[in-house]
Amino acid sequence: MDQSARRSDLVRRMAGAGFVAAGDEVDHLVAAATRTGLDLDGLVARRLTGEPLAWVTGRTAFGDLVVRVDSGVYVPRPRTVGLARRAVTRLPPGGVAIDVCTGAGAIAATLSHTRPTARVVGTDVDVASVACARSNGVEAHLGDLFDPVPDGLSGRVDLVVGSVPYVPTPALSSLQRDTFTFEATTAYDGGGDGLDVVRRVLRDARSFLRRGGWILLELGGGQPDELADELVQLGYRDVTTPRDSDGDVAGVEASWRGGSAVGRGRPDGP
Repeated sequence: MDQSARRSDLVRRMAGAGFVAAGDEVDHLVAAATRTGLDLDGLVARRLTGEPLAWVTGRTAFGDLVVRVDSGVYVPRPRTVGLARRAVTRLPPGGVAIDVCTGAGAIAATLSHTRPTARVVGTDVDVASVACARSNGVEAHLGDLFDPVPDGLSGRVDLVVGSVPYVPTPALSSLQRDTFTFEATTAYDGGGDGLDVVRRVLRDARSFLRRGGWILLELGGGQPDELADELVQLGYRDVTTPRDSDGDVAGVEASWRGGSAVGRGRPDGP
């Protein structure tokens, strides 16, 4: 069977299994087999089980970048590209940023690529994610949220950003059927209202942000409204709710103006 006929056969197999973008997926799989020397039929078989394409091919496109994604590491989603691009506008050249729950390091890598003179630190609780992020050139540290952030950054950070778990626990069952066959619930589960981790980030970020520094987090639905009063109480101002190209809520952005900082010796102040 010649190359063209084999591709057509694979496309028919993928389409028959319910893959909507079968042609594009086959092209990615063929490219991965060529690049890695792995057996194409083996890669196709893995994909047909529902294994994430990024795990099978070992990479995924993220905005203008191609990032490595190892098996077991959360796959960065297209909607997060908007968060990364907005974050770039909040990070000055030579500034400092922290990307919490960095995963494969896609957001952090975007920041470093666009702001090469900035210092960008990523953190994650997952060993495989930290290793993957480092392979993408990210200064990644293992630990929970801000715990592993290197000393000396308290009060100096211009930007805190993250695609943290924000799906309400009761809504996990509504996610794509094969999601949790492969990916861990910890990458999604944000607790009862989806905001458990978000609230921790908002609270603890104050120990690192300089006054006037920005925090950008990915959220959904009415979650920004649920946080409105808390944001003010925590000392955040200039709160905005960005939306994606479909008009859906994409996250929350705010600047920290001081008044309620705790931890690492950061003084309160007006």
